[in-house]
Amino acid sequence: GVPRDDREAARLVRRAANKGHAGVQNALALCYLLGKGMPQDVDEAVRLCRRAAEQGHALGQLNYGKCLYQGIGVLQDYREAARFYGLAADQGLAQAMCNRAVLFEQGRGVPQDDAEAARLYRLAAEQGHAGAQHTLGQYHLHGQHVPQDYAEAAALFRRAADQGHLDAQYNYGCCCRDGTGVPQDDREAVRLFRLAADQGVPDTQFNLAVHCASGKGVPQDDAKTA
Repeated sequence: GVPRDDREAARLVRRAANKGHAGVQNALALCYLLGKGMPQDVDEAVRLCRRAAEQGHALGQLNYGKCLYQGIGVLQDYREAARFYGLAADQGLAQAMCNRAVLFEQGRGVPQDDAEAARLYRLAAEQGHAGAQHTLGQYHLHGQHVPQDYAEAAALFRRAADQGHLDAQYNYGCCCRDGTGVPQDDREAVRLFRLAADQGVPDTQFNLAVHCASGKGVPQDDAKTA
């Protein structure tokens, strides 16, 4: 081993970035943006992000798209944000698919197109993106932009809930409580409500209190409802 030397490490990283290594450029951009290991420098972060993006680095495209969408270090430009999200999505990056889907929902930088938004969320969901699974579950639950399908909604909520997505835990708990798309199961509903309640989700805390008071899925406990 060698003694730790953050200054030398930073010098070597910058050297690799200056030589055009796109992955290093993207990583260094995040360090400059967050002020991690070096002074915060938003302009340098955006410059490096753009260099990585222009070399076809998917994460660089995603991050530069975020800068454009939010106006971080550059003029806000939804059309260019959509373009860079699209480039990253075409490389299979699930988060870029979700970000581009939001633009289609909003009609920002692209024509408003709910069907295209749903298609992108489905692609991201198939890759295991919990946020996309939850959003697509909401679509199927309410018949919004896709055919109403309670079983599909519950399945998507469950996949996202299993990854720790709080809103999905709540919504899958509601499915179990009400028998929406799955067999009615108070015990499973309580388990899910408890997972989300432990992380402070207010609606889940209320539902858990109702179950404790009624004894559905748990032994009745009036003290926990007080």
